[in-house]
Amino acid sequence: MNLKTSTRSAKEPADKSDPPQRTIVLAVTGASGSVLAVEMLRTLEADPRVGRIHLVVSPSALRVLAEETGAGGRHTLVEQLVGARSTKVSLLAHEDIGASIASGSYPVDAMLVLPCSMGTLAGICHGMASNLIERAADVCLKERRRLVLCVRETPLSLIHLQNMLSATQAGATIFPVVPSFYNQPQTVADITKNYVHRILQHIGLPQTGAYEWGAKAPAKSTK
Repeated sequence: MNLKTSTRSAKEPADKSDPPQRTIVLAVTGASGSVLAVEMLRTLEADPRVGRIHLVVSPSALRVLAEETGAGGRHTLVEQLVGARSTKVSLLAHEDIGASIASGSYPVDAMLVLPCSMGTLAGICHGMASNLIERAADVCLKERRRLVLCVRETPLSLIHLQNMLSATQAGATIFPVVPSFYNQPQTVADITKNYVHRILQHIGLPQTGAYEWGAKAPAKSTK
């Protein structure tokens, strides 16, 4: 994956009548699919409706990112993933359970776990709160905030399915990493972007140019 190349489509800059800019938590865990997290981070960073992004990357996710995208280390990770310096993105330590997002008093509009490993799912649905990702997710559940778990595993065991049910009953949205083909994607980038757009539409951040069933099909990528 070329981390330096990205195209963006977001809503026009907010006017004075628009609501305050959103604060989003993006957690990345050690399941395959880190390219989706990169696309999500770049899309959120480019969206003028988003004012702050708290990024939490687990140790296992760092390894997967290195293997799947070539990005490595923590010191310049945000710059590597976004492709430039960002004033919106704050990288928080996975072990820092005293970070701002670990408290219900800190306002967050939505939390996305992308991709969400089965281990992280288990920790969240059982309230383990043993690291910042699990704790921040626990806060979203208790405060009735949007929590989207982009689970990635196949095949699924009974334990996985039961944990998904428990998380759903607690208030989370299970948003499996499943590609769509009705939009006739031509590249992996098309598939990745469409999946990210679907998540953002779900949390109230629809993207300009996103595919809509029944609407005029967007121009096909030539890349």
